[in-house]
Amino acid sequence: MSVLQRFEKRLEGLVEGAFAKVFKGVVHPVEILNAMQREAEAHKAILAGGRTLVPNRYVIDLSPYDHSRLAPYAAALAQELAQSQAEFIGEQAWTVYGDVIVEIERGEGLDTGMFRVTAEVYTGGEVAPVSAPGYDAGPPAYPAYDQGGGYGPPPGHGGGTRNVRLVSGDGRTYPLQMGSTVIGRGDQANLRLPDVGISRRHARLDFDGGQVVLTDLGSTNGTMVNGQRVSAVALNPGDMIQLGTTTLTFRVDG
Repeated sequence: MSVLQRFEKRLEGLVEGAFAKVFKGVVHPVEILNAMQREAEAHKAILAGGRTLVPNRYVIDLSPYDHSRLAPYAAALAQELAQSQAEFIGEQAWTVYGDVIVEIERGEGLDTGMFRVTAEVYTGGEVAPVSAPGYDAGPPAYPAYDQGGGYGPPPGHGGGTRNVRLVSGDGRTYPLQMGSTVIGRGDQANLRLPDVGISRRHARLDFDGGQVVLTDLGSTNGTMVNGQRVSAVALNPGDMIQLGTTTLTFRVDG
């Protein structure tokens, strides 16, 4: 079943067919989703490592008449559109920054049955250029691994010389800091990854100087370590962490 077919099926049961009545003879939600997909396609940007970044924020302008008719269902429709667009982006193996956002607004000057879709890369505070890298790894820190089995002080402070870090499949490195590091797509995550399969607050890494513990934060798609779904686990060097379609390897080396 295609994204459009799944979208239509969810709409059918959303408000007992009210959408069919609202949109009869005027603009239809499927047309809007089609336009959103075209906007994503039109604004693709190739990032380092061969990833493709597309917009994550879509503003739908409806005519004043259509907007007034839709008002009771606008929030529900925006949520369904966002979910379907995220599914479409995921199927294309494209990348977004944070969550897919859909906003429905009143478009002055639009005739009944007409609508306008604008798309942009939204980073949570300001609009970013489509060529933006789409992630924020946070400030680097370099705790080190001690030969005795614990994690010692940073290099130059009398400890070991090995770094504790996560390495992505495309070679990006994310050094771990003492304390807690939240991995996710949302603004509250310390390590933000542009993967539609990752939740806003997906998992947490707790580093106490002796070990690193990975905890799933009730994510939608779960967290895997070495192919096994986990709720909480202490990591060992070389462990493979899977979140969404992203693989991170836990490294303890120099």
